[in-house]
Amino acid sequence: MRRRPVALTVIGGAAAYFFFARPRHLRWGATDEEVEEPLPGDDLIVNPNLVASRAITIRASADQVWPWIAQLGQGRGGFYSYDFLENLAGCNIHSADRIRPEWQDVGVGDEVNLHPEVALEVAVLEPGRSLVLRGGVLPIGNTLPPYDFTWAFVLHDRPDQMTRLVVRERYAYTQWWATLIVEPAEAISFAMSQKMLRGIRDRAERTRYGGAPLSERRRPCVFPGL
Repeated sequence: MRRRPVALTVIGGAAAYFFFARPRHLRWGATDEEVEEPLPGDDLIVNPNLVASRAITIRASADQVWPWIAQLGQGRGGFYSYDFLENLAGCNIHSADRIRPEWQDVGVGDEVNLHPEVALEVAVLEPGRSLVLRGGVLPIGNTLPPYDFTWAFVLHDRPDQMTRLVVRERYAYTQWWATLIVEPAEAISFAMSQKMLRGIRDRAERTRYGGAPLSERRRPCVFPGL
């Protein structure tokens, strides 16, 4: 009997997240047009089971933002998110605060590590504009993950030397139980993605303007996701 209130609380909390918070988390910062627009790499997974499109405005040109995208990866520039959380899982990630020339060379077919033993492959690349990674994030032993996954980073120029960075995740389940892995992980991905987008923004703005990024100053809200 004592367990019943706890169980009801857990179920109620999960239902509230699924119906109210989750829809906003899956499109954090993105406009209706950005959620609906086709992006590079979408054709790799035609019928996804889960899609998350998130975006942020960066007060720097796409050419100034791109180097931070090009050097993504464990053993490279990191992911500009919560390194300490990633390192609890043994990722050994240290997000860079400067652009490193030796990390700028990336090509289709290259591996981008998430963990020393887990990598995604560069599937689509338009230097200066888009980077799409593909693979599975959570291998189990020697078996393949129960889903296919793409992770797209796309830059759109805006007036006055501004850029919109849109990041899209697409999942296609190959096993019925994949949702038991992906759905809980997506809640964590939301928190990490917010931090990553802000981390890229702050670094690019600092590169352009010097000193503190505009996110630490007074700035008008031009687009959602600021």
